[in-house]
Amino acid sequence: MKIAVIGTGYVGLVTGTCFSETGNTVTCVDIDKRKVDKLSNGQITIYEPGLEKLFLRNLKEERLKFTTNLAEGIEEAQIIFLALPTPPGEDGSADLKYVLGVAKDLGNIMKEYKVIVDKSTVPVGTAEKVHAAIAANAKVEFDVVSNPEFLREGVAVDDFMKPDRVVIGTSSERAKKLMSELYAPFVRSGNPLIFMDERSAELTKYAANSFLATKISFMNEIAQLCERLGADVDLVRLGIGSDDRIGKRFLFPGIGYGGSCFPKDVQALVKSSNEVDYEFQILNAVMDVNERQKLHLLPKIKSFFKGSLSGKHFALWGLAFKPNTDDIREAPALYIIDALTKEGATVSVFDPEAMKNVQEVIGDKVTYAESQYDALDGADALIIATEWNEFRTPDFLKIVKKLKKKVIFDGRNLFDIGAIKDLGFHYESIGRAAATQNN
Repeated sequence: MKIAVIGTGYVGLVTGTCFSETGNTVTCVDIDKRKVDKLSNGQITIYEPGLEKLFLRNLKEERLKFTTNLAEGIEEAQIIFLALPTPPGEDGSADLKYVLGVAKDLGNIMKEYKVIVDKSTVPVGTAEKVHAAIAANAKVEFDVVSNPEFLREGVAVDDFMKPDRVVIGTSSERAKKLMSELYAPFVRSGNPLIFMDERSAELTKYAANSFLATKISFMNEIAQLCERLGADVDLVRLGIGSDDRIGKRFLFPGIGYGGSCFPKDVQALVKSSNEVDYEFQILNAVMDVNERQKLHLLPKIKSFFKGSLSGKHFALWGLAFKPNTDDIREAPALYIIDALTKEGATVSVFDPEAMKNVQEVIGDKVTYAESQYDALDGADALIIATEWNEFRTPDFLKIVKKLKKKVIFDGRNLFDIGAIKDLGFHYESIGRAAATQNN
C-alpha cells in the first residue's frame, strides 16, 4: 500500500518506518526542512532502540521517503496518518491547531478518496473536527479514522511490530477494509484488531494511559506509607503483583512518572471531564501525588545534610524520564536539579542519551560529565534519577574512591539494601528502610 505520514516526530517516524518494514511505500512529510534533509540523508533524529536499523534499511530500499511538500507527499497515498504535536495548553487541554491546520490543507489538495487517520493522541470528538475541517474545502470523498498509538518509549519498535492490540475507530466499511489490510501483517499471531466508533477509540487512549499513571501513583502512595510504617515496598509489590487481577507491571515505586504521554494525557482527560461538568477525582489525586513524588528525595537529602545544601556538590545519574530514551519531557531529574540549585548546591550529571537535550533546555546550569564515574568527582552524594541498566551493577570501589562521602539517594530502588549497607554506605531509597551506616 502507499502511505503518507504527516509529522516526523517520535510517533510519526516510528509509524512510517514500521509500516515501510512490511513492504508499504511510505512518504513522511514535515515542515522542518533541516529535519527532512537529515532524514533523507540517513541521519535519524530520535533515539529509539532498534529503530535506526529498520530506518536505514527501508530508506535504502526506497520504501521510506521524506519531503516538505504536503501535496507531493499525499498524492499517491491511500491512507494518510496525522502524527502531529498536540501540546497541552495552560488549562490542560490538547492544542489541535497543528492537526486542524493540516486537515484544512488536505481538503484543498486531495484529488481522490483517501482515509485520514488521527494517530496523534487527541481529545474525544477530534475526528469530527478533522472531518469538518477537511470537508470545508474537499471536492472528493474521504473518511476520518481514529487509530491511537500505544507505543512505549524504549520498546516502541516491538510495540508497533507486535502490538497487544490495534484500536481503530471508524463507522465506514470502506475505511475498515483498508485499515484491516494495512494492519494484517502486524496481527498475524492473533492479537486483536479492535474496531469501534471514533469517540470510543479516542477515549480508549486516554483511559489506558490514565489507568497506568494511576497504578504508578498508587504504588508511590504505598511507598510513602511503607516509610512511615516500617514496611518494605518491594515486598508489598511482590505480594500484590502476583495477583493476576492486579498484575506485576507499573507497580515499581520511584520519583514519579514523566515523559510525553502520561502527564499530558491525564491532564487532558481531566480537562475533558471538566468540560462536561464531571469531576474526575481519582485523576486529580494522581496528578497531585505525582507532582509531590518528583521531589520526594529532597527532604531526605536536606535532612542528611542538616538542613543546608548551600555549597554542597551532587552527582546525578539519569536525566531521561525513563531508560532507553533521550526524552526529558517532565523528567523528575529536571525537578531535582532545579530544587538543588535553588538551595545553593551544584550538580554534575550523566545520562547515556539525554544530556544534549538537557543542555538545550537548561544550558550550563549543571556540569555534564563524560561518564557516570566522572560525574562523581568531588561529590558529597550520588543521586539516581533514571534506572538505566548500566547503573544497576556499578563498580562500587570506583564510587567510593570518587565520592567525598559514601552517600547515595536512589530514586529508583536499584540496589539491595543489605549489600550496600555492608559496603558502608548511607543509602536511602523509596519505600524502604535506610541503610544508615555513615563513614
